[in-house]
Amino acid sequence: MSSYSAPYTRRRPSPERDSGGSGTLVKVVAVFLGLAVAVLSVVAVVLVQTANGARDDAQASAATTDHSGHAAENTGVSLPLESFAGKTGEDAQALAQAHAAYDATLPPVPAGDLVKVEMVLKDMVVEIAPGVRYNTWAFDGHGAPGPIVHVREGQTVEMTLTNGGAIPHSIDFHAARIAPNVAFRDVAPGESFTFRFEAGDPGVYMYHCGTKPVLAHIANGMYGAIVVDPAKPLPRADREYVLVASEWYLNADGVEEPASLDLAKARAMLPDWTTFNGYANQYVTHPLVADPGETVRFYVVAAGPTLDTNFHVVGTILDRAWVDSDVSRFERGVQTVAVPAGGGAIFDVKIDEPGLYPFVSHAFAHVDLGQVGVLEVGEVEGTMSH
Repeated sequence: MSSYSAPYTRRRPSPERDSGGSGTLVKVVAVFLGLAVAVLSVVAVVLVQTANGARDDAQASAATTDHSGHAAENTGVSLPLESFAGKTGEDAQALAQAHAAYDATLPPVPAGDLVKVEMVLKDMVVEIAPGVRYNTWAFDGHGAPGPIVHVREGQTVEMTLTNGGAIPHSIDFHAARIAPNVAFRDVAPGESFTFRFEAGDPGVYMYHCGTKPVLAHIANGMYGAIVVDPAKPLPRADREYVLVASEWYLNADGVEEPASLDLAKARAMLPDWTTFNGYANQYVTHPLVADPGETVRFYVVAAGPTLDTNFHVVGTILDRAWVDSDVSRFERGVQTVAVPAGGGAIFDVKIDEPGLYPFVSHAFAHVDLGQVGVLEVGEVEGTMSH
């Protein structure tokens, strides 16, 4: 900030009336006044910057909370950020075997024109890798992802959301054409809210909490998939599985005590774990299954909150790919398809030869962090190296 002294004028002194002392005094006073203004300007700038920093810290702290609604540790920490990737509990293999894998099987479509969906939001601790626990905000007390919703084009979905958590939450359906300010509004703790929408667009879509900051709410496990079957059915499939890809950003390793969200890592896009259906490598230990010659359909949603999923099945080609939920047409013979964060796609594979066929995000850093599974075709012994 620049400072300017007030202009002033004075007569040129005559030798008889001014010996020079009074002129020197005026100059000294002017200099001190200028310095005082400059100092005050610097102080004002520092105070403004301090206030802004405090405001930003408060916003970040409010965005990152644990399951009790209290501020989590390491919020807004400076780079470099500590990674807990790959850190599991002791005897990880036994823990992985004991873990009950998320049921990826697509449930049937409910009968009738009206499908009632009820979810109770809960703050709960879940396991996201062998021996690694995390404080989630969970849909339907289900952990992450929330329950699979399956409807048919033309049905009406009646959604009732009850908030059993400590802070406001909401639910945003990507399959809905509805005013967000009406349907996707925040629900306060202890309250319930109901809205309806017609499932008029077939495909596979994401649903998630849309409460600000959305990054924190999705990163804390508030996401799931809704499948809308077209009125004219897709080609028949023998097996149908739903995979929701996501990232986890931890403020601790989660082994001794549950971890919470590290918002700085989430903003920097530096996940500790990436998963299908919320748990690292669960379909390696507990493979999805098919018989030789069967058509297997994968409904894949990339929940993010930020990273895409590059879906690929090792050892075969995707026979049909309905990209970004467009079921009006499909691509044939595709090797890898990018599913954007917040997007969804449908894939068919028909495998005749028995074997173990890994399905991955072909961004292989994701595989290292846990976003990999195995489709076991036939009864096969052994393991896969992927």
